[in-house]
Amino acid sequence: MEFQDKKIICKDCGNEFIFTAGEQEWYAQKGFSEPARCSECRKIRKAEKQDNNQDNIRY
Repeated sequence: MEFQDKKIICKDCGNEFIFTAGEQEWYAQKGFSEPARCSECRKIRKAEKQDNNQDNIRY
């Protein structure tokens, strides 16, 4: 299967981003679905999840 660059609209910020053919191939190899968020929003979401996990740790 040959992949081609694909334009996607980020579901968080609404900006358009390119899901490259190389990224699509990597995602397919890993069995991942295509991203719904741009890389910047994914970073923010990941940081928020890590912050929430830290809040739940009790010593």
